[in-house]
Amino acid sequence: MEIEHNTKLTAAEVSQLWAAYMNSSMCKCLFTSFLTKMEDTEIRAILSHGLELSETHLQKLTTIFQKENYPVPYGFVVEEDVNTSAPRLFSDSFMLYFSYNMGIIALSFYAVAKAFSVRSDIDSYFSECVHELSEFDTMTKNLLLSKGLYIRSPYLNPPKEVNFIKSQRFLAGWFGEKRPLSAMEITHLFTNLQRNALGRATMMGFSQVAQSKEVGQFMVRGRDIAFKHTEIFGSVLEENYLSAPMTWDTEVTDSKGAPFSDKMMMFMTTALIGLGIGFYGTSMATSTRRDLSAHYVRLSAEIAKYAEDGANIMIKNGWLEEPPLSEDRDKLANN
Repeated sequence: MEIEHNTKLTAAEVSQLWAAYMNSSMCKCLFTSFLTKMEDTEIRAILSHGLELSETHLQKLTTIFQKENYPVPYGFVVEEDVNTSAPRLFSDSFMLYFSYNMGIIALSFYAVAKAFSVRSDIDSYFSECVHELSEFDTMTKNLLLSKGLYIRSPYLNPPKEVNFIKSQRFLAGWFGEKRPLSAMEITHLFTNLQRNALGRATMMGFSQVAQSKEVGQFMVRGRDIAFKHTEIFGSVLEENYLSAPMTWDTEVTDSKGAPFSDKMMMFMTTALIGLGIGFYGTSMATSTRRDLSAHYVRLSAEIAKYAEDGANIMIKNGWLEEPPLSEDRDKLANN
């Protein structure tokens, strides 16, 4: 039990609260835009719930920052970062699936944030968020299933008995005969392919509506990188006679009107790239075939460079909001 006194926020807690505010403000803009074009009443109900969660989280986070005398992050604002009169850019199905994936990311984020939080009120806040996003995940997943849109990973036949690895060949993959993929390796290949397919369609749409030529070119580059990564992961699955998930390219319209500001599209893209690097790291750590590890190392380096270029564009345009920093003791020194 925490001792009752005025406990300051730790750096870990501040970092998670700050990131939560930035992401919630982005989600509020995202859901607001999606709802202006949504025709399916069932999907509308899900996205409306997502918007309500985002607004509630922003209110609670604002209260925490003000109470702790921290400046409230600027984040994203509907009036500045959303054009509700823009033509439809994505189909209803795409918006549902995109929201489902954003919910998965948020659920993982809040679980980590809870683990980092020591102060009881912050721990309770993130615990509540985990519960809310768990429910949102179930709601979106069930709707995707009912509409036949949920993409399941491949099925495996159960083994006849428990086996133990007897040869170093289990780790091989560059030369000679490759062993079949493990269930864990299939999981990561499939989900990384899924994420890249969704990212490719998203950046395809963003490249059409970007107001700045530089941002448009950045999105085209990201679209092409995502396509290359889907090809690599798909080829490994196909070598093992496993099906690859569907793509979302046909769910993007030919609209040229921007529903979001370039600032918000750049933030979304660079944030998703950062998550992608983390996913590749986890995939590499749990994939024992050497050829798979080599793929993840090489592809991680490629998207890390892409992320850095994106950050440079955001800095040049004054779009990259600075997170809370520690004091510069050299600057404060009286010398």
